[in-house]
Amino acid sequence: MNDPLLKVENLTKHYPLGSGLFKKSIPVIRAVEDVSFSVEAGETLCIVGESGCGKSTVARLLMRLVEPTSGRVMIDRTDIAGLKKDALHAWRRRMQMVFQDPYSSLNPRLTAGQIITEPVENFERLGRKQRQALAADLLRKVGMSPEMMHRLPSELSGGQRQRLGIARALALQPSLIIADEAVSALDVSVQAQILNLLLDLQQQMGIAFVFISHDLGVVEHVGHRVAVMYLGRIVELAPCEALFAKPVHPYTEALIAAAPVPDPTRVRLEAPVEGEVPSPINPPTGCEFHPRCPLAVERCRIEVPPLVPMADGRVVACHVRAPATATPAQPAAELAVWTVGGGMKEAVLAERTDH
Repeated sequence: MNDPLLKVENLTKHYPLGSGLFKKSIPVIRAVEDVSFSVEAGETLCIVGESGCGKSTVARLLMRLVEPTSGRVMIDRTDIAGLKKDALHAWRRRMQMVFQDPYSSLNPRLTAGQIITEPVENFERLGRKQRQALAADLLRKVGMSPEMMHRLPSELSGGQRQRLGIARALALQPSLIIADEAVSALDVSVQAQILNLLLDLQQQMGIAFVFISHDLGVVEHVGHRVAVMYLGRIVELAPCEALFAKPVHPYTEALIAAAPVPDPTRVRLEAPVEGEVPSPINPPTGCEFHPRCPLAVERCRIEVPPLVPMADGRVVACHVRAPATATPAQPAAELAVWTVGGGMKEAVLAERTDH
């Protein structure tokens, strides 16, 4: 088995609430706690969970936009979490990001062509004709007219701006793109167009995606594997079809049960949870989901459940649902199913017939 493109090991991020001489006594926000996963070349790993569960913090940690408290982020066996500024610069070409807001993530003073070519010019000098040719080629790739390279972001629609953001991410020919709620700010019809675009680009260029979303309908269509996060931890990681067909962790059941069902004849899962998400400043002891879990037992209140492998290849952190004799995953990424069955996922638009 080849090494994965991206391998995350025990990634943790704490934000201290204040400063002082006695750092151990300062309360911290536990935004991300001991997260491990990996992504193969050409694969889409989706990360889902409620608002505040740490999804976007994971994205920023992968991009080194914030520094991790501990843990490793391996790209082709190189730990970029430990690289200094100059060494990290070279690795920026390998990974790019598509941001949630297509309005604020683009420089309003630059034209579309300048926005696309700016990342490349951070690494190499381009002549005027080279810049124009690169901008025109990438605009075509994302379904836009090359003539739009002379427009400002304010002259583009929301969908066109997000396509522009994708073109900018493609400019350095990255191996990995992190899409943080990349379609949540768009209309439903435009969302479908952008998702189909990402699927096409993945098929053509072999790009891996870490796709962060709260929309389970989108995740079900584009994901190969899904990591479910709760209060900074991964509680279940499974192949997409297996997770939606039969969720194992009670929190995963609750998420899927809460999602809208467009088919009135489809039977909904019933997995009620009560109460609010606990504070990341003072999380519960043991399993952090136990105050809201209908299956919680005494052990859940005392002991943090490790991620353990199930027979179908998924890993789950649950004292009740996970097998008692299973061996803890070290890290979870090692026990995930790498083979992406069935090839490219079906397209989101109904009129598409080539996926």
